[in-house]
Amino acid sequence: MKKPLPIGIDNFEKIITEGYYYMDKTMLIKELLDLKGEVNLFTRPRRFGKTLNLSMLRYFFEDTGNNEINAQRRKLFAGLKITKAGEFYTSQMTLYPVINLTLKSAKQKDFETAYYMIESAISGEFDRHRSIVERGRAQLSSREYERYMEIANGKAPEKAVRNSLRLFSQCMHQITGKKTIILIDEYDVPLENSYFQGFYEKMVDFIRSLFESALKTNDYLQFSIITGCLRISKESIFTGLNHLRIISILDEGYSEHFGFTEPEVLQMLGYYGVENHFPTMKRWYDGYVFGNSSVYNPWSIVNFMYDLHTNTNAFPRPYWINTSSNDIIKDLIARADRKTKGQIETLLAGNTLDIRVHEEITYEDIHSSGECLWNFLYFTGYLTKENQYFQESSIFLQVRIPNTEVKTIYQTTLLNWMNDRIKKEDFRDFYRAMEAKDAVRMRDILSGQLFQTISFFDNVETLPKGKATTKSSKRQNSSVCFYHGFLTGILSQSENYLVKSNRESGNGRSDIMVKSPSLRGRAFVLELKVSNSIDNLETDAKKAWLQIYDKRYTEELQAEGYRTIDCYGISFYRKDCEVWFGNE
Repeated sequence: MKKPLPIGIDNFEKIITEGYYYMDKTMLIKELLDLKGEVNLFTRPRRFGKTLNLSMLRYFFEDTGNNEINAQRRKLFAGLKITKAGEFYTSQMTLYPVINLTLKSAKQKDFETAYYMIESAISGEFDRHRSIVERGRAQLSSREYERYMEIANGKAPEKAVRNSLRLFSQCMHQITGKKTIILIDEYDVPLENSYFQGFYEKMVDFIRSLFESALKTNDYLQFSIITGCLRISKESIFTGLNHLRIISILDEGYSEHFGFTEPEVLQMLGYYGVENHFPTMKRWYDGYVFGNSSVYNPWSIVNFMYDLHTNTNAFPRPYWINTSSNDIIKDLIARADRKTKGQIETLLAGNTLDIRVHEEITYEDIHSSGECLWNFLYFTGYLTKENQYFQESSIFLQVRIPNTEVKTIYQTTLLNWMNDRIKKEDFRDFYRAMEAKDAVRMRDILSGQLFQTISFFDNVETLPKGKATTKSSKRQNSSVCFYHGFLTGILSQSENYLVKSNRESGNGRSDIMVKSPSLRGRAFVLELKVSNSIDNLETDAKKAWLQIYDKRYTEELQAEGYRTIDCYGISFYRKDCEVWFGNE
């Protein structure tokens, strides 16, 4: 029986003790101990294993104050890579007090609730160590003990909570003689949330105080690991932390410890006996580059592996898209000017953009310039590095969309935006032109709308010269999907007609049927093609029109009793189109 896959489980102890499949990332411990960074900020996209790695670090380093529990903790690492790295590394097991704090619950609508969630998380960690403090009470002053218990009981004033992490390390040192390891996960969640909810300055002030007291000139700190998606420095979150080491996706260090490498993916595929799905995995979930390491999205790999484990014929899906609202992509498209629209289309066509690196990003700066926006998308995983170069004292990146999964996020968001936009437009002129058999007016209206939207044109350039897309290629051609959705959205605005798309009829599938609710009314059949050059638009529109008759796409409407059926062939090339009219 194969090990179960840990979908959504980020507790290291649970994964090991309950026999889940674990991708061994314990050599992160060795690199941390070798490099001896005192305050380390790791920035990685969401769902790339940050929380699980912090959990693993906690179970490795934490001295619980109970010898039996410590022995059980050490057994968790039996057979893992770190136990084979040398005696020095294993000697560090269960050696230090550890406070493990996550700030992801601070995603709330107001400061008071967000603060309460952070204070509760801190209080919970203090309470978790209550027994150590009770046993070592004699080593603390009465004031230290009282302040500690105030926080553990959730009754401390905000001023005391701001200083709580320092107090914890001070008390632990007084009792155990050892310095504390501080682990903080999702540090930027309360900052991002507060920016969009309107209490940014209050949250920045609180987080700054919390971090400064714990990480700046704290003689009781062994080291600290902080994780998040972005480096946020301008807001002075890390003011005065001269010993802060930032490890971003640009850096070579630690590059293989977050996300799955290709050998790790192949290892997992082999274990579950689904090696034949590797090309699909690579196309959908590979493409990230951390330092110089090629990295797969671990969340999506594990989810797809789970589906394959239960159904070897399962199709890949964009699992990552469901882990966030993807508001940044929605905002990007909604705010896009002509230049930005062109850049989005460049990326969707599979090409790259050149951007100057800005690692210090503020939420206020995201929309201040194109460079800040593209950097935000890069560091949060919506873009990846194709190449990099140095010019005029700056690092430049050539960035692209990482893989099929992320591309679907752009495309889905774009289609939703386009449909919302179309709903606000008045397309009665288009219906009047269609009813009047005015193909030129139809063409002009469609072209005008295309020039105002963002399009994606993948696969079109790879067609043989002179060939338009065929029915067989449409399932894999998102350009056709785009134009189909675009035209269906326009046609659906009329209350006088019913719109059906991709209906089985005759010898194949017509693209779009439009019909009056009354059999005495009008009906239309529209067939679409995507051309490989503007010169072929008219020819391809005629071919689309002829296909309606060759494949007998009007049979369904005739069988229903419609007598007046108009047929249109429509071809598209980027933001141009051609409409060809005929009737049967």
